[in-house]
Formats: sequence, C-alpha cells, structure tokens
Amino acid sequence: MIPALMRRDPGGDPPLYFEAHLFVCCNRRPDGHKRGSCAASGSEQLRDYMKARAKELGIAGARVNSAGCLDRCERGPCLVIYPEGVWYRIGSTADVDRVLRAHLIEGGRAEELRLPAEIP
Repeated sequence: MIPALMRRDPGGDPPLYFEAHLFVCCNRRPDGHKRGSCAASGSEQLRDYMKARAKELGIAGARVNSAGCLDRCERGPCLVIYPEGVWYRIGSTADVDRVLRAHLIEGGRAEELRLPAEIP
C-alpha cells in the first residue's frame, strides 16, 4: 500500500469528477495463451452491457471504462471499482446487474463475485 496516495487533501485536491470508476479488463491475448484473456471470455460485450445498464438504471456519478490488462485475466473477465479498489469477476449480464445493484445502488458488495485480495 502507498499510504500517501490513499489520502485526499480536501483543501487542495479538486472534487472527484466521478464518484466511482469501473474499469473492465478488455485485454486480448492470442488464442491459446496460457493466461487466457478477459476479452476472449466476453468482457467487451459485458462492458457494453454494463455501460448501457448503468445509464438505464440512472446511476449517475459513475463511469464504466475499458482497461488494458489488469493482470488478473486467469480469473476473468474482471473489473475493479475505484476509489474503493474492489475487484469482481463478471461472467454474465446477471453478474453485471448484481454488481451494479449491490455496489453502486445499495452501497454494499456483491460478495459472491468478489475476487480474492492478491497483493503482488
């Protein structure tokens, strides 16, 4: 952990532009790669669904973005939500709905979809 990066300076830092950033891994490796890739597991379609669904649900203040490799493709498709740094595996549109509802609407966590903490 980098403690200095975990603190915001309310007197000098600008307000957050987005309350939440959702980064969906859309990394694509060659077919047959030993680590696989999130894109080959459908992450691009799930990202597109997540963007449309968040808008449909009226979730303001959150941004769904594509990400390059998040280094967890073996567990993917995966996403991470900041500023909390919570990681999820999303394998279906139902999983996307669960994460959006639990994490962004209700303020909790979709525990059954969370990825374990693995500190490099």
